[in-house]
Amino acid sequence: MSDVDLFRLSEDHQALREAVRAVVQAKVAPHAADVDERGVFPQQAYDALRDADFHAPHLPEQYGGAGADALATCIVIEEVARGCASSSLIPAVNKLGTMPLLLAASQELKARYLPPVASGEAMFSYALSEREAGSDTASMRCRASEDGDGFVLSGQKSWITNAGVSQYYTVLAVTDPDAPRGHGVSAFVVHADDEGLTFGEPERKMGIKGSPTRELHFDHCRIPADRLVGERGEGLPLALRTLDHTRVTIGAQAVGIAQGALDHALTYVKQRRQFGKAVADFQGVQFMLADMAMTLEAARQLVYVAAAKSERGDDDLPFFGAAAKCYASDVAMQVTTDAVQLLGGAGYVKDFPLERMMRDAKITQIYEGTNQIQRLVMARQLLR
Repeated sequence: MSDVDLFRLSEDHQALREAVRAVVQAKVAPHAADVDERGVFPQQAYDALRDADFHAPHLPEQYGGAGADALATCIVIEEVARGCASSSLIPAVNKLGTMPLLLAASQELKARYLPPVASGEAMFSYALSEREAGSDTASMRCRASEDGDGFVLSGQKSWITNAGVSQYYTVLAVTDPDAPRGHGVSAFVVHADDEGLTFGEPERKMGIKGSPTRELHFDHCRIPADRLVGERGEGLPLALRTLDHTRVTIGAQAVGIAQGALDHALTYVKQRRQFGKAVADFQGVQFMLADMAMTLEAARQLVYVAAAKSERGDDDLPFFGAAAKCYASDVAMQVTTDAVQLLGGAGYVKDFPLERMMRDAKITQIYEGTNQIQRLVMARQLLR
């Protein structure tokens, strides 16, 4: 491979982008406004992504998946988010939920749970946060008490994406309350129909309204011991390793939202006329567009580099995963805000998708670790 090729997507990645974009334009984006307005799960998008094998592209072929590498998975998420941010959480959260299994589960556990996700029969969510344990994950209180040949879960989890739609959940819970802080947590697979698991009411959110967010409540929820993911007591390091990989996908989602906003803004300013000429002919507008495109492309390249590091498992992935998520989400918030500004009053109403994209972009600065936490992660990596 020449030095030039190192900075160019492969033909396979370019073909993948075109294929995803075609599906999104035809079967995902047309439903985005309705999904947002009604706050319903984007079933049409899920069906379309499942039919095209884009719903969980990261899963290995040995489990029936598409075997997409980390960069290809980011391209899928980016292109879906360009049309509908809520729908992009289908492949993103399927990766988030299954990543702990891919990293640490036994072959038996992988063979049991990954094929249904790969085939589209099931979705997989991730349950780490609690009401009093958001950024401070080590302070979680959800307990998994050993009882006979299994464990009994008691407690709750907050802000769980696609809760109530997913059939499976990777749940982090304290198994040894006397262990040093952060060392007594374990990961388990929980089924949506396990007795003792109930779901809270859907959160009333600013954005990504088509992706249900709910609490999980465990009331003496008994699960067999063979659903333990990885080693007992190693759940929190596993959770953080998972986030190192999946923060890259949130960066991809943010890039997609920003690209969608820039696309709509460009179309509008070329058509809209004021003072006898197209709005796009004004230098002030051109400078705004240039800055939007420049920072967006910088974010995209950072996400792609982080994706490559995720695929290789590089030692500096924690820094690059945090940097990609942090920078791309900040860019998405700025680009969508500027896009609304460029449309003026039209940007502020639901006749155009910009106000939705601006609302959707905000969460990318918050979930999978706020951007303040990302900066702490980066600083700690620098100071090691």
